[in-house]
Amino acid sequence: MGHREDLLEGAQRCLLAKGFLRTTARDIVKESGTNLASIGYHYGSKDALLAQAYIEMVEGMSAAFEGGGELRGEPGSLERFAEVWTNIIATMREPGSLWRLSLEIVAMGDQLPEVREHLARAQREGARGIVTLFHGGHEDDVPEDRVDTLGYFYLTLMMGLMAQWTFDPRSAPEAGQLAAGLRQVIEAAARA
Repeated sequence: MGHREDLLEGAQRCLLAKGFLRTTARDIVKESGTNLASIGYHYGSKDALLAQAYIEMVEGMSAAFEGGGELRGEPGSLERFAEVWTNIIATMREPGSLWRLSLEIVAMGDQLPEVREHLARAQREGARGIVTLFHGGHEDDVPEDRVDTLGYFYLTLMMGLMAQWTFDPRSAPEAGQLAAGLRQVIEAAARA
């Protein structure tokens, strides 16, 4: 591996161990076995490197969201809804969960406008990808209006779950509760 990849892996380890705000450039250099100048050369800044490291960690979660293989529920079904949320929630239970880091980054977004823009672009692609988890298909085929509605609907649910699971895992909802709640919403809308 070259310095670019070493920095990225070192930054990922630092993020999980220390979080975004407490990670220094020196921490990353020590963890990656590189030098301070290589951060600026390859990424422009420590914050840009940390943002890229975070994005790659989130992108790596897609296999876990799929349960490590094919999803069994029919795309768009309540069974698929519950199955995907079960897989997502399983990642929130893991020690050293990426989701605690995610909440830190959300809370500090206004302090780092350069990082915020970078992550906002990545969030849009995340919204596109999550649509395919629940409804099947390929990311390239998801139209912008579905990203703007369905994609952001699912991301909003995920953000709420992250907050609940981080704050109090004992009372945070399980996938079955989310599916039952969605079923009630659908039934109420059908009656209206």
